[in-house]
Amino acid sequence: MNSSVAIVADIGGTNTRVALADGKTVRADSIRRFSNAEYTGIAPILSQFLKDAGLASVDGACVAAAGPVRDGVAEMTNLDWTIDADCLTQSTGATQTAILNDLQAQGHALGHIAADKLRVITSGPMSHGAAKLVVGVGTGMNAAPVHETPWGRIVAASECGHITMPVRSESDLRLAQFVENYGSQSHGFAGVEDVLAGRGLERIYAFVTSEAGAMVELKAADIMAALEKGEAHARAAAAIYVRILGSELGNLALIHLPFGGIYIIGGVARAMTPYLLEMGFDAAFTDKGRFAEFMQSFAVMVVEDDFAALTGCAVYLANGARG
Repeated sequence: MNSSVAIVADIGGTNTRVALADGKTVRADSIRRFSNAEYTGIAPILSQFLKDAGLASVDGACVAAAGPVRDGVAEMTNLDWTIDADCLTQSTGATQTAILNDLQAQGHALGHIAADKLRVITSGPMSHGAAKLVVGVGTGMNAAPVHETPWGRIVAASECGHITMPVRSESDLRLAQFVENYGSQSHGFAGVEDVLAGRGLERIYAFVTSEAGAMVELKAADIMAALEKGEAHARAAAAIYVRILGSELGNLALIHLPFGGIYIIGGVARAMTPYLLEMGFDAAFTDKGRFAEFMQSFAVMVVEDDFAALTGCAVYLANGARG
């Protein structure tokens, strides 16, 4: 795939980014964004992209999907789409195809992201060749461990965004019980994604205002706007959000031991970045009892490259779609 042209796509819950790639390099001037609500699946998006680019087909196609991939088939978590190899081949003419979980694509991009696109949140030793962890916080929430082996990089998929949210206090327990039954999408369970994705911030805000005596419902963008103005309920919600994020990333760090660093990606994470240290991210991250000092072994960074998943798809194809 080193001299071929490929199509790569990053399929989120709301938008899909598509681009052309030469080997491991994404053509920056080819990147386009599509609103998922306007399409019935990924095939018409890829077909439209190629038509607009004046191409009948490409050599390879790789997509990163925000959902689990099993036996080469992706089921979108927050979108009613199913994606398989036949779908990619028929819409692009590609002879080599690959489907990754979106966090896997981000994992394959590590090492190919410019240094000025990595914002350090907490410093720590960065052991060369050590395991890394990519954490996505946007429309959904998930994480993927990254391991270097003699046979190449392996990025393991997971669905850890759907494990139980961490509970460290009576207030956390009340929040969990609130989330279990709040809103039309409640499902009797308070998962990590239910409080850390974009809609999670909305749930936390509703909880904060409910605790104050009169529940108010706002969209995440409106909560962020209120936060910028210093509105009290928005700040209280953000503080809870940051604490839970730090606690959960600390849990994942102990599970995976990413001595090569933790990399946070996603629109919600980037929007919250200015408030992380102010609102106690580091304290929540290291709040692990007798392992508190050990938690300083992990560096935490926010990836500020919107197109890292596209790069990861290109790298994965160029490396023979292995790992």
